[in-house]
Amino acid sequence: MYRRVNSGGFIGAMTLGIVIVMAIFTWVMWGMARQVYVLTDVMVDLNGSFKSMVTDMNGMNENMVAMRGAMDRMDASMATLSADIGEMNASMDGITADMGEMTAMMGGMTHSMQVMNANIGRMTNDVGRASYAFSNPASYMFGGGPFPF
Repeated sequence: MYRRVNSGGFIGAMTLGIVIVMAIFTWVMWGMARQVYVLTDVMVDLNGSFKSMVTDMNGMNENMVAMRGAMDRMDASMATLSADIGEMNASMDGITADMGEMTAMMGGMTHSMQVMNANIGRMTNDVGRASYAFSNPASYMFGGGPFPF
C-alpha cells in the first residue's frame, strides 16, 4: 500500500484533484465576491437615495412650516371675517328695524301727500281767481266774483 500511495501516477492524480478542488473553490469565491460587489453598489445607491430623501424631507419640513404660517394667517383672517359678519348682522338688524319704522310711517306720509295734493288744488284755484281778478277787476267785483254787488 505504501508503494501505491507514493507512486507517480497516484501523486499526479491527487495533485490534479487538489488543483480541480482549488479551482472550484476559487470560482465559487469569485462568484461570491462579485455578488458582494453588486451588493456594495446597491448599498451605495441606496445611500445616495437616502441622502436625496433627507434633502426632500428637509424641504417638505420648510414647506410645512410655511404652510402652518399661512394657515395661522388664514385662521386670523377667518376670525376677522366672522367678526365682520357679526357686525354686519347687527347692522342688518338695525336696517330691518329702520325699514319697519319706515313702513309704519308710510301711511302717515301717504295721508300727508293727499292733504298736500288737496291744498295744491285749492292753491291753484286761488291763483286762478287772483289772475282773473287782476286781469278783469271790474267784472270780478261786479258780476262774477265772490262779492254780491
